[in-house]
Amino acid sequence: MDIESKIRNQIEQINAVANLFPGVIIIHRMPGFTLEYMSPNGLAQLGISLEEFRSYTVLEYTEKYFNLKDAEDYTPKLHHMIDCNTDEEVTFFQQVKINGSPDWAWHMSIIKILMRDDKGLPLLIINVAFKVDPMQHITTKVERILKENDFLQKNMHRFSQLTKRECAVLKQLALGKSSAETADELFIAIGTVETHRKNIRKKLNTTAYFELCEYARAFDLI
Repeated sequence: MDIESKIRNQIEQINAVANLFPGVIIIHRMPGFTLEYMSPNGLAQLGISLEEFRSYTVLEYTEKYFNLKDAEDYTPKLHHMIDCNTDEEVTFFQQVKINGSPDWAWHMSIIKILMRDDKGLPLLIINVAFKVDPMQHITTKVERILKENDFLQKNMHRFSQLTKRECAVLKQLALGKSSAETADELFIAIGTVETHRKNIRKKLNTTAYFELCEYARAFDLI
């Protein structure tokens, strides 16, 4: 069976039971995180058809229905999951506009790799989103702030070793920018960016992308 047939079969199986789930199911296709599928209950909440959903670019879809500020928190986690090609789930909160309402509705999303291609690389990403009580989200935000404060206190001595330029490079890294994109943004050579990245990892004593993003968030770079 070719890869396109496998994708269709997988989505048909999910669609057959999608409305039995309490949340909305969204499937993205890699590379590019393009929009492949949304369960009927999700389409009804947004007031669009599956064809219209698929016609959006990721940027159009995100800008139309989501609070872009939230993406600064969960985007690095998604990059880490995909880059590491892990079976671990990524969980995050985001604000969504549904039913044509001008107000935001809080949702919790759980994302993981659903299918890989013949080379073992991520092909389909599944996201199950649940509407949540905003007060519960506030509690979670407070807990996260406390954790970030604890992280800040424990790692201040390491972060303080970074130069102003290294902080700028760390910010671009946490935003998912490549060395070339960072070089263009900061008007420096790609080789200089790579040197800064090497020094950042050495000073912060980590090579893990997720931990580097933790530094960027805790110290208000993103």
